[in-house]
Amino acid sequence: MPKDPVERFLAALDPDHREAVGARPREEQERLAAAWERELEADTELDTLDELSPPAAEAEAARRVLGGETD
Repeated sequence: MPKDPVERFLAALDPDHREAVGARPREEQERLAAAWERELEADTELDTLDELSPPAAEAEAARRVLGGETD
């Protein structure tokens, strides 16, 4: 598993979003990865999902972070 938060965030995204986010400047990728990590830490529903399926929890947090960009 990658240690770099940006790499972990990108790995949690679906292929289309991974490509789109991967094309953004590194600074923006880091901002999104930090928001993703905060989402994982703060949401108790994701804690429960994380116990069942860590990749599913990471993917859900990634969807939420990218969804928040369009709100």
